[in-house]
Amino acid sequence: MGTVRILSYNIRSLRDDPAAVTRVVRALEPDAACLQEVPRFLGWRCKRWRLARGCGLTVAAGRRPAGLAVLAGPRVRVVRGEHHLLSPVPGLHRRGLAVAVLEVGSGRRLIAASTHLDLKDEPRRTHTAEVLELLDRARRRYDAPVVLAGDVNEEPGGASWDLLTGVFQDAYATAPKGEGPTFSARSPRRRIDGVFADPGVEIAACGVPDDPAVMADYAAATDHRPVLAEIRLA
Repeated sequence: MGTVRILSYNIRSLRDDPAAVTRVVRALEPDAACLQEVPRFLGWRCKRWRLARGCGLTVAAGRRPAGLAVLAGPRVRVVRGEHHLLSPVPGLHRRGLAVAVLEVGSGRRLIAASTHLDLKDEPRRTHTAEVLELLDRARRRYDAPVVLAGDVNEEPGGASWDLLTGVFQDAYATAPKGEGPTFSARSPRRRIDGVFADPGVEIAACGVPDDPAVMADYAAATDHRPVLAEIRLA
């Protein structure tokens, strides 16, 4: 297996056009789809399962709290899934981390993780540090490189983004392809979603896919645009 395709996508609880979300994900053919704002209320299991099936993927990691999931494509094998809740902040939405250990090609492993950080600065910094600690443990436990994807709720140069790029490569900054801004889908001006990879991972390309056929669904699907990274493992 040559290139591994990692998708980050905030799907806003499928409150907009679920069929458009499915079309976007299917068109991008990810090996790992790291999703944020996955449905977490009434009927959440069924909605998550239907989404995965409609996209031609399987659920590899994620539970109801924090609204996160990692879906796996047919070219990878799921070794293990984990779900971690980050420290609670009174009055704010509970944050978390979904982690999927995947086997790629001839037995090589990759850790694909999804997170959604807070809108407020201080909780966002605290949770970023917790995410980095959890991923360091996973890296050592499974002896595999990490790719983290998510909605950072902050642009490059912010404190949390700097914490992430102190450990990881910013995939878009390393090998930009397509467009950069991810929010909002209707009027994209801010790059607040990203894919971050361990230094040993080769970034072939990363960005918001600019194929007109796919872009036609962006505004209808959700309020964020997808970020797709193509990586190679050493």
